[in-house]
Amino acid sequence: MSRSVRKTPILGITVCSSEREDKRIWHRRWRAHQRTVMATFPLDDEDNALPVSINRLSNVWDMGKDGRLYWPLTEQEKAAKRSANSQGRTRKERKALCKRLKHKFMGK
Repeated sequence: MSRSVRKTPILGITVCSSEREDKRIWHRRWRAHQRTVMATFPLDDEDNALPVSINRLSNVWDMGKDGRLYWPLTEQEKAAKRSANSQGRTRKERKALCKRLKHKFMGK
């Protein structure tokens, strides 16, 4: 995955790296609910065995990521230059830092 590149610069607003555990918990709840629904109603009654909505068992805003944010390439360029100028000592080092940061921002 070191060469994978983000096609659109849309990032999750987050303090966590992944929602994997949150999704796992939600799926456990959903499957348990579906099992109880299937056990309580007869197989002939299809109307009562409809799948439950996502919002009934969990709240999306309680998960680790709080939505998404579009970060345009021009803003990424400005942030990379600003960071490189504060960290780099020579012109060559600042240019290399800027290039590395832009690559890091667009990586997955």
